[in-house]
Amino acid sequence: MSPSLKAYSVHLFTATGAVFAMLALLDAAKGDWAMMFLWLVVAFIVDGIDGPLARRYNVKQNAKTIDGVLLDLIIDYLTYVFIPAFALFQSGLLPGWTGWIAIIVITFTSVLYFADSRMKTADNSFQGFPACWNMAAVVIFATQPDFWLILAIVAFLAIAMFTPLKFIHPVRTERWRSLSLPIALLWTGLAGWAAWLNFDQPQIVTLGLIVTSIYLIAVGLAQQIIPMKR
Repeated sequence: MSPSLKAYSVHLFTATGAVFAMLALLDAAKGDWAMMFLWLVVAFIVDGIDGPLARRYNVKQNAKTIDGVLLDLIIDYLTYVFIPAFALFQSGLLPGWTGWIAIIVITFTSVLYFADSRMKTADNSFQGFPACWNMAAVVIFATQPDFWLILAIVAFLAIAMFTPLKFIHPVRTERWRSLSLPIALLWTGLAGWAAWLNFDQPQIVTLGLIVTSIYLIAVGLAQQIIPMKR
């Protein structure tokens, strides 16, 4: 297989995320939250794999006619923002006006963040919360907190997108990757487990989701505080 064909195959693989997004949306429209999140987990896995493949096969040089960064951003907005926001609104977890506030805040602030040229840091982390509302929504569905707490979480994360706080990319942020990547994989497995059980998961799964989520949120902040060894 030629280098060009390999590179375009990576773009085709990335594009499957749009299909998984549509499947997730169809299940969300039916109120089948378990299947919706399972499709989002599949899309999340694709998103974690396609980046290393794109760098390995040098898609910028070998598949120039497709902008892989733009393709990735379009799919990420659907799977990370748009569908999770719809789920929070439609599920009844945020009654009345609270659902409207959440869906407007999430979609409006996130599209601005996705267009922010300062999104990435020098170490391939993110400046500000990277609009991973799919991850937040999984934890919210799994824990079923009071709607006031959900609103507080939405407000905090929306504000955090536009701060200088650092959030890691578990695959691309090299510092502490040997710990961060396994924890991200564990989070993905726990999220899939919870969704598979229609969010009637064992308490240990809920606890694991909470603990791994706290790590993935806090590790970037810890890296800002703790200087690197020279």
